[in-house]
Amino acid sequence: MEKKGNKKREEIVLDAKNQSLGRLASKIAVLLQDKHKSRYAPNKEGETFIIIKNLKDIKTNENKLKSKIYYKHTGYLGHLKETKLLDLWQKDPIKVLTLAVKGMLPKNKLRERRLKRLIIDL
Repeated sequence: MEKKGNKKREEIVLDAKNQSLGRLASKIAVLLQDKHKSRYAPNKEGETFIIIKNLKDIKTNENKLKSKIYYKHTGYLGHLKETKLLDLWQKDPIKVLTLAVKGMLPKNKLRERRLKRLIIDL
């Protein structure tokens, strides 16, 4: 642990090799909220930094890659955009993991600040 100012900085390194995307994302979401600590409070941001290694070697199901679809609406009528998981994974695997973790964090004002403590190495 390093001290930076008055906050303690704890870093946890996770190896993504041969791990499922969803199980890894749920583990990261718990660690980002500091639920693994005895002083957990839902209204606190947390102080743990998560570093992900070997994201390219993550285990994925071929049916999931072809069938899972991410939706995005532009705000205009009829402009619902669809992106398959396979296309998004080939374009930006970091975004795939970030979206999975973001969906598992509580939907409040702390979500974006918690996601800033997620560091991903390919």
